[in-house]
Amino acid sequence: MDETQMALQKEINVAVEKYDGYYVASCYVARRHQMSVVTDGPTLDELVANLQEAIGLALEGENPADFGLVDNPGITLTYRMEMENPPSQTNLKWTGMLYTD
Repeated sequence: MDETQMALQKEINVAVEKYDGYYVASCYVARRHQMSVVTDGPTLDELVANLQEAIGLALEGENPADFGLVDNPGITLTYRMEMENPPSQTNLKWTGMLYTD
């Protein structure tokens, strides 16, 4: 399948971790062009606002399809955290995701 036949992504997948008291988000998207965004914030609300602004600035004046994205893609955040007292593998069932558009 060549590039013109590939489906455009509806989401930008972002990894979030907490580091030195800040939430840090990073994503990488590439098709014909590459986009790498890293931003942070002291709260999740500020992180999401900063992330939306950073992605908006990265795509400003660009054709989202050049990055393999639909117009106005959504953002899916995956938050990674260390567990202090991890449960046994048989009891670990929950995963969380935050979606914003």
